[in-house]
Amino acid sequence: MPVTVKLSQRFYEVFGEEVTKELVDWFNAVDATYRADLRELNELNFARFDAKMGERLAEFDTKLERGLAQLRTEIAETRADLTKWMFVFWAPTAIGVVALLLRR
Repeated sequence: MPVTVKLSQRFYEVFGEEVTKELVDWFNAVDATYRADLRELNELNFARFDAKMGERLAEFDTKLERGLAQLRTEIAETRADLTKWMFVFWAPTAIGVVALLLRR
């Protein structure tokens, strides 16, 4: 969208219609060039941002997977410990109940 340059009537009177039209065309060309450059710069910056975000998400995913694997390992170890201690606490009780039943 080119810039619509509106110059004063005095400008037209002093420099004439032709020179003023050339100046307006030049302003529009400069504006179009700046817009194109800005668009290209924004696209490049977004591409860099997107690539960096992709890297960070991949790193986060890797860390998350490691953390979850470690948590699963810790849960499995805790479960094994609980099973062992459960046996240690219930075995004497079971032996006592069996001994009582055999005495009768």
